[in-house]
Amino acid sequence: MDPRFAGKVRDLEHRVLDQPGALDPAVRRAAAHGEGLPPDLATYVDKVRRHAYLVTDADIDALRSSGYTEDQIFELTVSTAFGAAAMRLQAGMDALEALGRPPGSGEGSAG
Repeated sequence: MDPRFAGKVRDLEHRVLDQPGALDPAVRRAAAHGEGLPPDLATYVDKVRRHAYLVTDADIDALRSSGYTEDQIFELTVSTAFGAAAMRLQAGMDALEALGRPPGSGEGSAG
């Protein structure tokens, strides 16, 4: 990752996953990694990670029915989305590196 942004991404990760919130930080970290989740969260997290456009009100209602609050569901969703984005960013950086184009080299950039 471009060193100009690595610290900012780490800071964002810390703020999303580790700061006090409505949802336990261990659950937020598990959601970001997509593993080690309680069964009532695993299906939702997998859907957000792989097919976020398929999430419906029924998915949210199921979490509410399991006892999760709006704030907990929000934090779960943000943590999951952050983890999925970080995974995709790393895959992109790895692909660039495999092509011999270090991130931030300017090749192929628009400006």
